[in-house]
Amino acid sequence: MLTLDHLTPDDRVVVVAQDAVTGAVLMVAFADREALEHTLATGEMHYRSRTRGLWHKGATSGNTQKVVSLAWDCDRDAVLARILSEGPACHTGERSCFGEGALAADAVAETSRTVRERSIAPPSGKPSWTARLLEDRNLRLKKLGEEAAELVLACADGDRARAVSEAADLVYHAIVAIRATGADWDDVRAELRQRATPKPAAEA
Repeated sequence: MLTLDHLTPDDRVVVVAQDAVTGAVLMVAFADREALEHTLATGEMHYRSRTRGLWHKGATSGNTQKVVSLAWDCDRDAVLARILSEGPACHTGERSCFGEGALAADAVAETSRTVRERSIAPPSGKPSWTARLLEDRNLRLKKLGEEAAELVLACADGDRARAVSEAADLVYHAIVAIRATGADWDDVRAELRQRATPKPAAEA
C-alpha cells in the first residue's frame, strides 16, 4: 500500500504510468495528495493538472487506467503506477504519449495484452481466432496439446526453424489458455522472477 504521510496538500509528485503487462511507459503526469487518495480509494488513476484540477483519467473518454501497483521512487517524490489501460493513454489517441516506439519492448507481453483485450471486449463481426479459443474450452485445450506435440517433434528432428515457429505457436496458445483461468503473462513473469530469486543457504 502506498503511504502518503510525508505529503502535504500542496505537494506535487511526478507519476509515471507504465503498462503492467508489457512494461511500456504510457504517460507522465502530476498528482498531489488528494489525487493519490482518490487513486487508492477507487483503484483507478487520478491526477492533478493546472488546467483541469483533480481529474479522473478516462472519466469522460472511457480510457480508464486500473491500478495494479503503486510504488515510490527512492526519494519519495515520484510514483511508478503499473496499470491496465482500457484505451489510449494519450489525448492524441495513441496508446502511449511517447509514440509506438515506446510499446515495442516485449512481443510476448504484447501478445498477452492483445489476448486480454479480446477477452474483455471481443471485436464485433466475425470472431477472431483468439475469441474462438477463449469461448471454446475443448478447442482451446486441444490446440494447446497439438502445439506442444508439434514442438516436441520439431525438437526431436533437430529442425531449428520449425522448432522456433512451433514454440511461438505454443506460447500464444499457452497465453490464451491461462487467460481463460483469469491469469495472464504478468503472473507467469512474476512466478519466473520468484523462481530466479536466489534462495538463502540452508542452515547447517
